[in-house]
Amino acid sequence: MSDRLEDRNVEEISRLPAPSEFVQGLAASPRARACVGEARRAIRDVLHGRDPGRLVVVVGPCSIHDTGGALVYADRLARVAEDTARELVLVMRCYFEKPRTSIGWKGLLHDPDLDGSGDLGAGLERARRLLVELAERGIPCGGEALDPISPQYLADLLSWAAIGARTCESQIHRELASGLSMPVGFKNPTSGDLGVVANAIRSARGAHTFLGIDAQGAVAYVRTRGNPDLHLVLRGGARGPNFGPRELAAAAGHAAAFGLQRAVLVDCSHANSGGDHRRQARVCRAVLRQFRGGQRALMGVMLESQLQPGRQDWSPGAVLAPGLSITDACIGWDETRVLLYEAADAVARGRASA
Repeated sequence: MSDRLEDRNVEEISRLPAPSEFVQGLAASPRARACVGEARRAIRDVLHGRDPGRLVVVVGPCSIHDTGGALVYADRLARVAEDTARELVLVMRCYFEKPRTSIGWKGLLHDPDLDGSGDLGAGLERARRLLVELAERGIPCGGEALDPISPQYLADLLSWAAIGARTCESQIHRELASGLSMPVGFKNPTSGDLGVVANAIRSARGAHTFLGIDAQGAVAYVRTRGNPDLHLVLRGGARGPNFGPRELAAAAGHAAAFGLQRAVLVDCSHANSGGDHRRQARVCRAVLRQFRGGQRALMGVMLESQLQPGRQDWSPGAVLAPGLSITDACIGWDETRVLLYEAADAVARGRASA
């Protein structure tokens, strides 16, 4: 053992089915594929200014840990989406991977049974089943692109993706975004530096060649042509919130340099709310006031929302309350519903005064 040069600290390597085999086994119906495609087109139209009359709202749990609860949430969201279709493009947060500052639950993909067993095969299957079901119900979904392999198994069912604050400086994630088929939002890093996001967008708009896997699961190198559908996500940073008029104007300037007309989405959580979920509504309303005041570089907002407000601690085998986040604290559904209708009203008023 002392002379071993490879896999010294590896306990096990388990094979997964090839992406093509996996996707075929849990295939999306024409109805589900239409839902994904239509939402991607709608987001692109807002981002590029072809649809000046709607806002994109990415809303839903900080992370999905209970697929049954996610379906209950989706059914409620669907009713609001129907009422606000002329004003809002609603995308449900389906985050299956969570980057951890140190340790903790890493998401449904990595630990679907919430017991620390790390059954990635079951996690991939559970995540894809949920995405198929949501698309069948007409609910567009968005998630964070964290692992560079998992998009081969799930990305065909995502209408939007994010590159997170911890990975927006990562070469691997910029390369990954350059090849994704949906609009992608880059969050500003935890420092709050918008220049980093601008560099990330510049990189991911360009062509790249990098190592990956193909649809048959073989190691390959991937050539991309670059992704033109990229935007900024403002989430605040070490210097505090960044959703005020000056910060939005600065972000709009970065977007304009790439010819993007409406490429600023504000995350109402994280550093913009000071980590307090009860402040998300305040942030959202401040952003909507700017939109009503004529700030048309705004693409939309993001809300972390669950069936119940707040959060609960997770540990392996813990008994969990239903509808309550086990990662970041979220606003509850009742408050979410109010904010979504307020956002739709802000758009309608802006349209009337235009």
